[in-house]
Amino acid sequence: MNKVKDNRGEVILEVDDLCIEFLHRKGNLKAIQHATFDMRQGEILGVVGESGAGKSLTGSAITGLLEAPGRISGGEIRLHGKRIDNLDEEQRRLLRGKEIGAIFQDPLTSLNPVLTVGKQLIETIQTHLPLSYAQARQKALDLMKEVGIPAAEQRIDQYPHQFSGGMRQRIVIALALCVEPRVIIADEPTTALDVSVQAQVLQLLRRLCKNHNASVMLVTHDMGVIAEICDRVAVMYAGRLVEIGPVEAVLKSPSHPYTAGLMSSIPRIGVREQRLSQIPGSMPRLNAIPQGCAFNPRCPNSSAECRQQEPALKAVGDSRVACLKVMEEELVS
Repeated sequence: MNKVKDNRGEVILEVDDLCIEFLHRKGNLKAIQHATFDMRQGEILGVVGESGAGKSLTGSAITGLLEAPGRISGGEIRLHGKRIDNLDEEQRRLLRGKEIGAIFQDPLTSLNPVLTVGKQLIETIQTHLPLSYAQARQKALDLMKEVGIPAAEQRIDQYPHQFSGGMRQRIVIALALCVEPRVIIADEPTTALDVSVQAQVLQLLRRLCKNHNASVMLVTHDMGVIAEICDRVAVMYAGRLVEIGPVEAVLKSPSHPYTAGLMSSIPRIGVREQRLSQIPGSMPRLNAIPQGCAFNPRCPNSSAECRQQEPALKAVGDSRVACLKVMEEELVS
């Protein structure tokens, strides 16, 4: 079997065998099972899957925003080689913003409506950097200009409701980058925007992250977004990581049946089809995860072995895939 080729940059974040569960009176519900991946300097890792796959939950665990009754029940999260999942709340609060930034889905709920955008930027900058008010305000102005806010000198003293959706999201990106964090968790940052603004914000995010050498975990359900700006893609299903690898390799030649199903359900430009392909069934509930491979009830290649044995991620070319059938094919070849 081929080993995964790895000529990427310095490892910034490592997620090792992460497990997350929710405490419940009828038994603990396992939401994330044995998720393992890393993020390298300057790369954008897209995380994709249907609603309920565990994408946002994984991001919440990294940022330390996982709320009870959810808890990390196993594994480790390491930033620059130092474990961060076992830090207390005050230590995690200081880590957020300075080392780990966040961009959420709705910019209007991410910003305080009774504070000007300038005050919010300045407050964040001064919380983490030893700058005077004048220096922090100048840095806030520079950031607003960098993210493409016109007439920044005037708009810095305006409130969030005075900005359009696209401009608000640019402010949120500026907030995420204002103290130069090494990792940014972007949870569906363009879902609330129209298509033309979405493209602008995505390109801005990619350019800024490359310029600032930040690693980005981009949570999305949109394969088009993945193809446009990501370097690698991780596919999640029912809290399991089922495939991860370079974007081009995974999207053009998906190895896992779930990834293949997601790709085949996308309309093709120039091809007239009466009916789009779809994956039968739906994502299982946390209290009804099937035995063996969680995808087996919906998989066209499922066998008795798939219903008994849970597959582990194994190297396939430049990717890693969790599928018993793929492993059998690799061994034969």
